[in-house]
Amino acid sequence: MLDIFAAVVIASPILLLVLLGGLPLLGRPVSETFAAHATRALILIGFGALVAFAISTLLTSQDETYVLRVGEIVNLPDTHFHLRLEFIFDGLSIPMVFLTYVLCGTIAAFATNYMHRERGFQRFFFLFAMFFTGMVWAVLAGSIETLFLGWELVGLSSALLVAFFQERANPVTNGLRVWTVYRLSDAALMVAAILLHHSAGEGEFVELGGRVHWPHSVDTLDNGLAFWAGLLFIVAAVGKSALWPLSGWLPRAMEGPTPSSAVFYGALSIHLGAFLLLRVSPILDQSLTLSTLVVVLGLMTAILAVVAGRVQTDIKSGLAFASLVQVGLIVTEIGLGLRYLALIHIIGHGCLRTLQLLRAPSILRDYHELGNALGETVSNRLPNNRETSSRFANWSYRYGLERGYLDVFWDLYLIRPFIQFFRRCDRIERAWINWLSGVRPQANDDQVSDTLMEERR
Repeated sequence: MLDIFAAVVIASPILLLVLLGGLPLLGRPVSETFAAHATRALILIGFGALVAFAISTLLTSQDETYVLRVGEIVNLPDTHFHLRLEFIFDGLSIPMVFLTYVLCGTIAAFATNYMHRERGFQRFFFLFAMFFTGMVWAVLAGSIETLFLGWELVGLSSALLVAFFQERANPVTNGLRVWTVYRLSDAALMVAAILLHHSAGEGEFVELGGRVHWPHSVDTLDNGLAFWAGLLFIVAAVGKSALWPLSGWLPRAMEGPTPSSAVFYGALSIHLGAFLLLRVSPILDQSLTLSTLVVVLGLMTAILAVVAGRVQTDIKSGLAFASLVQVGLIVTEIGLGLRYLALIHIIGHGCLRTLQLLRAPSILRDYHELGNALGETVSNRLPNNRETSSRFANWSYRYGLERGYLDVFWDLYLIRPFIQFFRRCDRIERAWINWLSGVRPQANDDQVSDTLMEERR
């Protein structure tokens, strides 16, 4: 029975993704009613199977890790190298998948009314189903390759939902920025997976943890290789959870619809990097350097978010930085080895932040109603802080307003040199082709190209 329940938990979001994405491809448009009912029904079915799985596990007193192996993608008989599609139910994945189902169900019910008559209603629910599938696969992943599949689905759906209002330029630009950071994170995770397979010939977390269930699993890798794999896992977590110094994309992600902001950057997606660190915590524990780095990154993220959050002028950006403060503290707890505390912190923070972000559209209206009832604006009744003109206060205000100057730093010292380098390569290539073909180069080609690039920027 456990196999059936586990399969339903995993298959429900996949079926939802196939329905919402496959029917339009077959020429059968999906109505709002069908999308809403299908989403609710499959989430309830999957959640019911998850509850039945948990009850069955408790009744059978099964304390060990439960592994559901779907099949092998690659298997080389002459070597130990193989890629397996495998899912794991243990003390880390079960609470996280419960959180995923509960919050995705809440967001689906809210979005049904919030997105009603929106031109991209069907597109939103398709991308929501993609995120739901990726999140369930990522938190239940029993192997690094399964985790990578879910990781990619979460990243793709997140970037597309940031750019959801594609008729405006800012959402598209910010979605591209989010996607760029995610690609850096994905590359680090992929290289880490290659290192794991090169060392052990496999990527199953149960095998890598010495067949001891979480959180008591131990690292079985070579110390030198484990250090580099752990460092790459940290880079992947930094990009996915918007840790310092890649925190600049998080407020940009608030360009998307409020339901996606709540489930992605307030509750689930923002914690996926921290979840990765929890999953590979045995590797981090073997190196004091890696553990210290995790603590430093968490504290730096929390400090930056506190300073930047105090000067935000819109509620969604303020909540984004409030989420980042808690994520920084969660990462610090992981670096200190407080795994259970970090897991409880993730669950509590995800629920609270989802409620706050869903409530955000109504807060301004409540303030106006309160002001009308009192006969004056609410802001006039709030106590005024003492103004200070100290140099440190001015500097900290500017630092928070510029969000730590992170975007400026990356634009000046990474993005701009990167673009200029490849523009030079393009000029050299065109000059070489013109010389080989005997064509006289047109003097204005580079100027036109430069002008177009400047206008786009």
